[in-house]
Amino acid sequence: MHIILVSNRLATAKTITITPRLLLGVAVGFIMLVFGLSSLFSYVTVRHAAEIRLPFLQDLVRDTTNEDSRRRSEFMRENLKVMAIKVGELQARLVRLDSLGERMANLAGIKTQELRAADRVEAGRGGPLLKATPLSADELQQTLDALSHEVEARSDTLALLDSHLFDERVRRRMLPTTLPVDAQWNSSGFGWRIDPFTGERAMHTGVDFPADIGAKVVSAAAGIVVSAEFHPDYGNIIEIDHGNDLTTRYAHLSHMLVKLGSVVKRGQVIAESGTTGRSTGPHLHFEVRFRGVAQNPNRFLEQARDDITRVARR
Repeated sequence: MHIILVSNRLATAKTITITPRLLLGVAVGFIMLVFGLSSLFSYVTVRHAAEIRLPFLQDLVRDTTNEDSRRRSEFMRENLKVMAIKVGELQARLVRLDSLGERMANLAGIKTQELRAADRVEAGRGGPLLKATPLSADELQQTLDALSHEVEARSDTLALLDSHLFDERVRRRMLPTTLPVDAQWNSSGFGWRIDPFTGERAMHTGVDFPADIGAKVVSAAAGIVVSAEFHPDYGNIIEIDHGNDLTTRYAHLSHMLVKLGSVVKRGQVIAESGTTGRSTGPHLHFEVRFRGVAQNPNRFLEQARDDITRVARR
């Protein structure tokens, strides 16, 4: 494109050639000019609005600042609300854990004071009510951290209680507290007595339960059969190992239903009563031994008698 410039006197004429490069340069210059003026205007209005004291500029800056402050305040309020709700949930969870812990401690036979000492929790609190100002974000975060630590401590304590209760259940299953026959009394107790054959004073290492020939004999606790054989004095005898050096013996049997190495459950039928061996008539001779030493079976069977009494009263 060519532009011809002619003077008023028409003496001379000048020609200007417009090239793409020239157009690009003009466009870039125009854009830079606009950007520079905009930046200058922004700097002058925002940075020096207070010094210039132009009402409309001051109102603009004030509105912008107020909007930013409002948004930040709303954001902070929402965060504080969420944190406060979390604190409330953790506190409620602690109350439930404390209640559950006390019930489990009672079942485990542990005193509540010992449980609180393990958690490092004071037994009681009190005093006048002095209301405090709302907690800040940092204070709420510290409270959350403290409550989280207490929840973890309670969870650890409950895990220990659960383990203790499990061990107690296992231990009780291994104790011979189930009556070996359907009888609520024994005809001959544990200890020194007059021997029915010799008439002399002799030690009776177990208890004798009256039972007809063929009556069912059950295991007093879970265990493993370590002996199932005939003995000259005991007759047909079964011995069961319950662990922790505790064993039981069932003698004068007419028929044995388990063999050496059998794993038996509490209350499982293991034999039928009889009068084999050194016996004056049908009955079951029952022994409890600890490390091979005879113990008084009544100390273990009292719980079984109490259970029968409670069932009968219902």
